[in-house]
Amino acid sequence: MQAAMNITAKYCHKEMEAYGSCVASNPSTWQQTCHELKMKVAQCTSSHPVIQKIKQDCSKEFVAFEHCLKENQDKPTFCSPHVARFMGCAETVDLSGVATNPVPQPS
Repeated sequence: MQAAMNITAKYCHKEMEAYGSCVASNPSTWQQTCHELKMKVAQCTSSHPVIQKIKQDCSKEFVAFEHCLKENQDKPTFCSPHVARFMGCAETVDLSGVATNPVPQPS
């Protein structure tokens, strides 16, 4: 999981910061207001093998977290247990054999 966090922070830092700021600034409308920024984060992270492996292996936990956020748009902190379950799953993903070097993206 640390590798995925490092990759995301290194290669998608700008997108993550913009999305996080948008969510924090729009507590009751972030789901709609920040959708485009969320898609930019997803696009940035979706091409990396480590992140793909974690999303694949922990899809059930991730979907539950997203559902919680959708149902609790005005109180995203309510979904902290869902985040914890997803992170716990991500920590158990076997990343042996998964390339951790960045995949060059076309400009």
